Amino acid sequence: MTKITFSVIKADVGGFVGHSSMHKSLMEKAEELLEAAQAQGLIVDFHVTSCGDDLELIMTHRRGVDNEEIHRLAWDIFAICTEVARQLKLYGAGQDLLADAFSGNIKGMGPGVAEMEFEERKAEPVIVFMADKTSAGAWNLPLYKMFADPFNTAGLVIAPTMHAGFRFEVHDVKEHKRVFFSCPEELYDLLVFIGAPSRYAVKAVYAKDGEIAAVSSTQRLALIAGRYVGKDDPVCVVRCQGQFPAVGEVLEPFTMAHLVEGWMRGSHHGPLMPVPIHEATPSRFDGPPRVIALGFQLADGHLIGPRDMFADPSFDEARRRCNFIADYLRGQGPFEPHRLPMDEMEYTTLPQVMERLKERWEDLPE
Repeated sequence: MTKITFSVIKADVGGFVGHSSMHKSLMEKAEELLEAAQAQGLIVDFHVTSCGDDLELIMTHRRGVDNEEIHRLAWDIFAICTEVARQLKLYGAGQDLLADAFSGNIKGMGPGVAEMEFEERKAEPVIVFMADKTSAGAWNLPLYKMFADPFNTAGLVIAPTMHAGFRFEVHDVKEHKRVFFSCPEELYDLLVFIGAPSRYAVKAVYAKDGEIAAVSSTQRLALIAGRYVGKDDPVCVVRCQGQFPAVGEVLEPFTMAHLVEGWMRGSHHGPLMPVPIHEATPSRFDGPPRVIALGFQLADGHLIGPRDMFADPSFDEARRRCNFIADYLRGQGPFEPHRLPMDEMEYTTLPQVMERLKERWEDLPE
């Protein structure tokens, strides 16, 4: 059987209103363009959605990861939707498009990318997580809990297909390096790094036989642009059941409301709130950060779904907890730890202020 490629590519091409949501005209244009690509045989199937002010393209095809035609298709869609956004005078139109023209691969050009290629199983459930107002490292804790924490994932203890554990691919987003950790035997080494999500991000997770289990986008916009242009708003694709965690085990980490970077101006810590699609419209202090989860069953590359996985009252308590945490953190205003540490503010106005005041600093008297 020919392998299927599951690609999720996203970009902020214009917000409605401010950074809070997506105008329907952008999604309609993206659907129109993807329908044409499907008719031409470039892709097998697609789904268009949004999380906050990010346009999310979910596509299946048989061309493999990092395919130039697929990446060019996504880039062209984002560029065309940017023109629609400019006509509507939407906020931050095209802010994630950091290049003037496509150059063979969309990676490093602004949009976030998560892709995996695999041979479709007899039953292939896949969950796509999409976040807004947060950074690429936001998936570190959930992916750890899904694939390495037996208190979260019972299958690690009682399922013979999972008992051997998983292998994590971790990227150093500042030095552009990667390392692999085999768990559970290297669990503590893994945590040394992924506990610092501003620099180290889980890119992918594999079963011990090499089968891909999960993949995330690790693009850091500020590192690419050299300035603050918006938060990364990452995506993550997770395969479920069989030799992978069950759907419920994959969703369970998001009941925690863990703290992530992002929120207002990308410069604050805030709780990651799991919400149904219609509530992925962050507005309070441009937040709190949101995450949505769309579930699909694959059938010969076709997307059966989606099912809105967080449209479930069992996540109500997580949402309530997020609001409580948000109240507490907002009370700290511009003070750390609500505001990010100084070394994470290097792409904001702080360097300009420090430069302007550098001559006023005096040596302490002896």
